[in-house]
Amino acid sequence: MFAMDFPVDGSREKAVEGRRAAEAERKARIFSTRSRVMGVDLSTLDQQVEERQLQREAERQREKAFGHLRSSQDRAQLEQDREEHENLSAINSDLAQYWATHQRVEDSRDADLICYQQGASKFTIPEDELGPSSMQVFLGEDAEASQRRREQIVTTERELQAQKEDAETRRTKERRIEDLVMKTLVHQDLRAVELEAQEEECRRAVRMALSNYNHALAAERTETLREQHRKDEGQSLAEMGHMVTSDILTECPEAAERGQGRVLTDRWRGMTPQQLSAIYREREEQRLRRQKQQETERAREAAWDLEQMSLARRGEEVERKERELQRDRKIELDQYNMRLAREQQAHQEYLDKKLYTNKPSGDYFNQFNTTSR
Repeated sequence: MFAMDFPVDGSREKAVEGRRAAEAERKARIFSTRSRVMGVDLSTLDQQVEERQLQREAERQREKAFGHLRSSQDRAQLEQDREEHENLSAINSDLAQYWATHQRVEDSRDADLICYQQGASKFTIPEDELGPSSMQVFLGEDAEASQRRREQIVTTERELQAQKEDAETRRTKERRIEDLVMKTLVHQDLRAVELEAQEEECRRAVRMALSNYNHALAAERTETLREQHRKDEGQSLAEMGHMVTSDILTECPEAAERGQGRVLTDRWRGMTPQQLSAIYREREEQRLRRQKQQETERAREAAWDLEQMSLARRGEEVERKERELQRDRKIELDQYNMRLAREQQAHQEYLDKKLYTNKPSGDYFNQFNTTSR
């Protein structure tokens, strides 16, 4: 047999060590008193905080990249707009140069007419360069051009004269209309002044009439007040005479008894001695009755006080007996509790010294909860 050295496979041992380390970490996490009581997984929280910080940093980097991208795009857009504006300006300049070079007015087909209408010198072509098809005026054509031109001049002068006359007539009519308007405005102003003067006169007349009416009302009110004052004075004098001659000031006692069964209070002058003596007798009788009633009340109150005192004494006796009974009951309850305590102590001694003599050690309790599964 040949002795061969095969490489040792350590994956199995590594796997076992990894499982042991994971089990130890799990046991430390599960059997940790702080984590179990508070219910807080610090490692998970730290991991969440770190993930949140990484997420915020990524968002910050993304926002920064977006900002750079926006700035570059804005610069590119501005550059593109500037290039388009320069290209458009170059195109317009080239187009104007092309028009000025290749599309001049004097090179057009109607250049002679256009230049003649613009006041330029008449454009002519040498005769030797013109052919039969280039002739514009033939012999014998437009023989009455001078006569027609003179008639056109006369017609133009006649039309101008008519226009001048129409303008003069129109200006004359406008001046007449302006004069008429001015006269109308002056007439309206004069009429307004007259109406204002008439209104002022009417207001003055109204004020005078109102003043006269107020004076008349004041005089009438003064006369009415004077008449009322005279009437009040007459009534006051009549009342004073009636008061002096009536029974009110004569002190006549019979005057108060003329009211058919009732006393006239405005004429009553006091009671007679007989009436006063009857009132005194009635008051004395009432005082005696009141005194007898008070004596009866005092006797009744004294009897009630005696009854209350007897009831209080009986109540105190009952309370004293109740306190004695409660004291006896408390003594009996204390004796019963002491007997129960002695019995419980004897039972506990029996359990500790005779029944439960083999107590479990710490190894018995340590065999539980040794794994996380």
